[in-house]
Amino acid sequence: MTTNQELFDTARELMPGGVNSPVRAFGSVGGTPTFMVAADGPYLTDAEGTQYVDLVGSWGPALLGHKHPAVIKAVHDAVDAGLGFGTSHPSEARLAELVRRRVPGAQMIRMVSTGTEATMTAIRLARGVTDRNIVVKFAGCYHGHSDGLLAAAGSGVATLGLPGSAGVTEAQASETIVVEYNDRAALEAVFAEHGERIAAVITEATPANMGVVVPEEGFNAFIRKITQRHGALMIFDEVMTGFRITEAGYWGASGRVEGWEPDLFTFGKVIGGGLPTAALAGRREIMEHLAPTGPVYHAGTLSGNPVAMAAGVATLEHATAGVYAHVDEKAQIVADALTAELNAAGVDHTLQKVGSLFSVAFGTSATGVHNYAHAQAQESFRYGPFFHAMLDAGVYLPPSVFEAWFLSSAHDDAAIGRILDALPAAAKAAAQAKP
Repeated sequence: MTTNQELFDTARELMPGGVNSPVRAFGSVGGTPTFMVAADGPYLTDAEGTQYVDLVGSWGPALLGHKHPAVIKAVHDAVDAGLGFGTSHPSEARLAELVRRRVPGAQMIRMVSTGTEATMTAIRLARGVTDRNIVVKFAGCYHGHSDGLLAAAGSGVATLGLPGSAGVTEAQASETIVVEYNDRAALEAVFAEHGERIAAVITEATPANMGVVVPEEGFNAFIRKITQRHGALMIFDEVMTGFRITEAGYWGASGRVEGWEPDLFTFGKVIGGGLPTAALAGRREIMEHLAPTGPVYHAGTLSGNPVAMAAGVATLEHATAGVYAHVDEKAQIVADALTAELNAAGVDHTLQKVGSLFSVAFGTSATGVHNYAHAQAQESFRYGPFFHAMLDAGVYLPPSVFEAWFLSSAHDDAAIGRILDALPAAAKAAAQAKP
């Protein structure tokens, strides 16, 4: 039997950090990454044969659980017909139809391969439609790794961005303005100074990449109003939340109720059912600026890949009201138990929750977590011991305190029971952690 450590040693010789996405390297929690070889329902199995209850869910797509029979059959049928055609095919429009049925504001849809590609294309489209250059984003919101979105906050409320990664030039970052999340006054100041040059404001529907952060009441509606007032577009990034928080994503729990729609949506994760698929969508008059009907160029060899489309169609067809009710119920059980055990162990924390998405932030009860500064100020040193205690008990959590926890419709009473059994020891480990 090959061990996780042996696999990691080999991987580090061949790939930077031994991984193809940084969080998988366990850098923020320490220890040896687990190399998974199989998944089924709510469970993962690693190379050493250890089974874990999964609370990552492929970082969101596994709404129905791993290896859902209908999704597997749809993928097998698609594979039998061919891995890809390089042409249009019927299931592209079928998936687009399912998206529009759930989110009417997604009048037209362009399929892409990744969430990064979706947001990158949405921003190019916004600039092409408005003939403006500046994009506003919020600190702590992650929209993929395209250069302009890896900007860090400048020194003032309304200053242009600074490079947030090596390899991002000052020129690229300078076309992005970064403001604190949930700060209406900061956004007002940005538009007062730069309004005529702002092409778009992009925001996570509810942030889930600095841990879950709840939008303050009316904040997204405020973004909608101020962008309309200044002729800018609102890009609502639902790569994480789309078709997971409700059947219509977070917009279904907010914009649909409050009576507003963004100009553009971006989707990912659930829309592909576990295969590489994402999309941007929006009003017809905006989307028709994309090639071949308009001057904003986008193309992709794997866009609308038939196998990925089959997985997405099967996932959305089987993501029924009962699925969402089940996931919400089980998420609440786990969240309540997590809070109870941390309280019993005397661990100061807040439980950040929107729908079935949640995360824990240690040492934050005095301020709550309303923005990136709050998230960064937490006692993150407690998460590593907490994570490893859960891992040792057979529960696989996100290997970073800044990530959301995901449940699925496959998480039954047995899986939930294993999670609840693991929490007391993990809470004690967090209590005993030292900086």
